[in-house]
Amino acid sequence: MRPLLLTLIVTLTAGFLAGQPSTAAPPAFEHPGVLVDQAQLDYARQQVQKGAQPQKAAYDAMKASPYAALSYTPKPRAIVECGSSSNPNNGCSDERNDALAAYTQALMWYFTRDDRYAKKSIQIMDAWSAVLKDHTNTNAPLQTGWSGASFSRSGELIKHTYGGSWPQRGRFEKMLRDVYLPEVRNGAGCKNGNWELIMTDAAIGIAVFLDDHAAFDKALSIWRGRLPGYVYEKSDGAYPKAPSTCPKSSRQEIVDYWQGQSTFTNGLAQETCRDFGHTGWGLTAATQIAETAYHQGVNLYAEAGNRLTDAYNFHTRLENGASTPSNLCGGTVKKGLGPVTEIVYNHYHNRLGRQLPAVLQYTEAKRPAGANYFFAWETLTHANNPR
Repeated sequence: MRPLLLTLIVTLTAGFLAGQPSTAAPPAFEHPGVLVDQAQLDYARQQVQKGAQPQKAAYDAMKASPYAALSYTPKPRAIVECGSSSNPNNGCSDERNDALAAYTQALMWYFTRDDRYAKKSIQIMDAWSAVLKDHTNTNAPLQTGWSGASFSRSGELIKHTYGGSWPQRGRFEKMLRDVYLPEVRNGAGCKNGNWELIMTDAAIGIAVFLDDHAAFDKALSIWRGRLPGYVYEKSDGAYPKAPSTCPKSSRQEIVDYWQGQSTFTNGLAQETCRDFGHTGWGLTAATQIAETAYHQGVNLYAEAGNRLTDAYNFHTRLENGASTPSNLCGGTVKKGLGPVTEIVYNHYHNRLGRQLPAVLQYTEAKRPAGANYFFAWETLTHANNPR
């Protein structure tokens, strides 16, 4: 091994073992390590076996869902065409649902150790890797992010926890490398922030699954440039920063980009005045990226400072019934954040001991969290999970 490369690896490894936070991909990835690691899964599985709540109710909801049915039949196609708002919808819903089903079946395998679930997950992944060539039309990058996030999680769990045969694993890896990763790895420019964060969520999951250090570091870079351009903190100045992938500089450009909002406070998001649904997607994607990075020794949560907690506090307080200030979105907001708070609450409360009462109230009201678009069963995997 070349001396310079050896020195770099030794230095990074020493820092990681000493507890110093890394800022780049580790010398070797931790597997399984996309969104969940083995310690988390083992803890959640033990809780289910003991009948502990909320994990048992979350597991029961997962098991009863159509995604967990052993009769589930995938609907792959060569070209997935998705226009704005998935119109036209030529395979868009089918791909998202099949990716969620593959992940659900992989979780069912881990919790039950019933080979039939692992084989079903493999069947779904193999069905798509046999035919998929491209995503087209205006929503192609977002669609690729939604599905790629779930497919990377399912592939990671099966590859690193199931000892049975997966003859077409290489073909599935090639699909993620050649069809998904090129579509999502470079960000979304000036699109609304949920796009870029969802795409990066897929990119970092695929990077870990493929042991692709360059793609992992690229995903970190995109996140670091997008989060300050998505969630405002007063320390940013009089108005929000522009994302690193979006060349906006003037105050008016930023106000227009932030849905016309011209007054700014800690935790406000770029899509708050659009609606809370898209904002929830952006925030949970940002959190899922941080969670995957955390399992790989990169503490994006710490780098975020108070951005994530301020953003979740800001939006959950309104969801819980706080009055909307007159200077926020013209005095009216469109609620519907969604079940997107389990992971962030688990990190800041159960790992770090921080009190987030508004987030807790909202989280408990949404339990057990189900599966939708690109997030699934997070009450099961992350609720009250100190690992």
